[in-house]
Amino acid sequence: MTHARTPAPASPPRRTGENTVRTEPPLVPFVVQREREEAAPDNLLLTSIGPGRYRLRYTDEDPRDRDLRGVLWARCAFGPVDDLGRPTGRPQWRMMHPLRQRGTMQAMRCQVCAGRARTPLGYVFLAGPDTVDPEDPMTLTNQPPVCARHARPAAERCPHLTRDPMVFLAQSAPLYGVNGVGYGYGHRGVQVVARPDGPIPYGHPLLPTVLASQMVRRLSSFRLLGLDELLWELERAG
Repeated sequence: MTHARTPAPASPPRRTGENTVRTEPPLVPFVVQREREEAAPDNLLLTSIGPGRYRLRYTDEDPRDRDLRGVLWARCAFGPVDDLGRPTGRPQWRMMHPLRQRGTMQAMRCQVCAGRARTPLGYVFLAGPDTVDPEDPMTLTNQPPVCARHARPAAERCPHLTRDPMVFLAQSAPLYGVNGVGYGYGHRGVQVVARPDGPIPYGHPLLPTVLASQMVRRLSSFRLLGLDELLWELERAG
């Protein structure tokens, strides 16, 4: 997988002339997909790995096409970046770039700045209303964590959240699986034949024929609190 350089923190406006003020571009989370970052052609095929068993792969597969657990990932173009390594182009707010999502989730980096996400209190995960049930014994999220500096900006900018989102302060968030679709043979050849309702856990028998688009973690040892409460506790801890 290609990793973009970690963007530098935004800086305040600076004067460049007597009557000119340079301002930073609007904050857009690192994981957000940009205009013209289109999905690559599905040059997929199925290889037999035993009686009635198949493995999905690309005809020109590269080792970076699979995650650390061997699952195949949807390809998506990377658009141009600025001189600080930040993606450019009009943001597609309701879409996460599958490979930037995978990179930040896998390395537990901030979804906004791609910097170190761990805070003095643990990892911060945000969720919108009715998207995560904290009472569920299997609390899952496809949203990468946020660093302390970008917890509030993420809540303000992400269309899936509210200004007072659910805040999970987790001490542990092991990898669980992926969101994706299953492929098989149909009347058009190799095509999508399964659309699971939820995340597919690593180790599931469907995974060899899955094309993944999002990585999912399981939240454990967490506290549920409000955003203002979180920021107050982080300020005290810092």
